[in-house]
Amino acid sequence: MTDTYALILSFVLVFGVIIASEILVKVLRLPKEESRKLVHIGVSHWWLLAMFTFSSWRWAIIPPIIFIILNLASWWTGMFSSMERKPRDPASLGTVYFPIALLLMVLLTWQDSPVLVGVHPYLGALGIMAMGYGDGFAALVGTKWGRHKFSLLGSTKSLEGSLTMFVAALVPLLLLIMPGFALAPLSALAAAAQLALAATIVEALTPWGLDNLTVPFAVTLITYAILL
Repeated sequence: MTDTYALILSFVLVFGVIIASEILVKVLRLPKEESRKLVHIGVSHWWLLAMFTFSSWRWAIIPPIIFIILNLASWWTGMFSSMERKPRDPASLGTVYFPIALLLMVLLTWQDSPVLVGVHPYLGALGIMAMGYGDGFAALVGTKWGRHKFSLLGSTKSLEGSLTMFVAALVPLLLLIMPGFALAPLSALAAAAQLALAATIVEALTPWGLDNLTVPFAVTLITYAILL
């Protein structure tokens, strides 16, 4: 597959997720917080598409750069209502931080990375999928059923949300680690559990929606340190 086709598929995937979310909000009256997180989870799958289709980081950075611009425009104007809690609210910039995280992970972990040597997009996949699934489901559960609140470094979370973060991050991490690093099942589970715990702690400590940046960085860099 050429990089041009990979680019087209990238936009089909991401816009498909956004359009589906807009329909759910406007037709089925899905609450915006739930639609935001469905977009969050859905768009994280772009990484799996990208790492098997783009041949170089020079191509793979194009979709994240475009979506940084579009998400910033949406944050400012409310263009994609299903993605925004409140336009121009600094606390809602998580939708902008997400494609920034994708861009930085491409630069750090692509096979021809201009930053690190001996890396592979699998490293970025661990960070992005842990953030996409973990943070996405944690917010859904924490908002709806989070009763036991705690605050750390100005960030208020719930025990229910953090437990969901751990479990929801553990599953994709395990599914990626077993084939990606050729580990035995118990070794893969132990590695996935350590990374999921790290992601949960980082998410709990990170305020202002910046966990969309800190979680993938933490998971990817820890993996780079212990598995490579």
